[in-house]
Amino acid sequence: MWSFFHHYSFDEIGFLNGAVDYHCHILPGVDDGVRNLDKSLAALSYYEEAGVTEVWLTPHIMEDYPNSTYQLRQGFNKLCDAYNGPLIMHLASENMLDSTFEQRFHDDDLLTMGQGTHLLVETSYFNPPIQLYQTLNEISRRGLFPVLAHPERYLYMTLKDYDRLKDMGVKFQLSIMSLAGVYGDGAAVKARHLLLEDKYDLYGSDLHRLSVFRKALSAKVLTGKDVNALQNLKQKAYVESFEYAQNVG
Repeated sequence: MWSFFHHYSFDEIGFLNGAVDYHCHILPGVDDGVRNLDKSLAALSYYEEAGVTEVWLTPHIMEDYPNSTYQLRQGFNKLCDAYNGPLIMHLASENMLDSTFEQRFHDDDLLTMGQGTHLLVETSYFNPPIQLYQTLNEISRRGLFPVLAHPERYLYMTLKDYDRLKDMGVKFQLSIMSLAGVYGDGAAVKARHLLLEDKYDLYGSDLHRLSVFRKALSAKVLTGKDVNALQNLKQKAYVESFEYAQNVG
């Protein structure tokens, strides 16, 4: 039983043991994440030591990083060839809802998650896309679950916006570093609220630099309520992912 009078770190509660990382930037040299193969392998080695079982590599596709799915698959295959450990790796992408998205969506040129059932999306931190809700509805009509990456970090979103998105069937993915204050106090407060309100469906490291991630995991910022909610989220994400795979299979 976790005390409500103490604070804990992710390391202390063993959060990564048995975890699936549903969002990271470990694929080397394709975006603002890990720069080279050696650093990718170092991150994967750390995951092994921490007890992570599966990793979804989700590089950016956006105006600043106009990656093609073909290029990303090539990079993923090279990483898989170089890695000899026990981690199960999957390739998806984090899709910015910008001017590049409409054509890729029209062409069905997408890297999805969860056996092809989920699409990880993001927006600008400062302003929503002009047709945010229409775009999310279009994704749903395609038969995909839109998964909004790190909703706690969008400065323009209010609690009413979160409620509206959940009513639309949009799934939320927590960036666990938000709880550690890596993205500021505002993001930490919103992350804690969404977590304790059971609004999240998935979680992820959003790892870009291993050193930053390791420091975040050691910060004693979690209350007993946070720990219980995180454990519930971890189980919820696993069960839902398993059910998605079963339904598709």
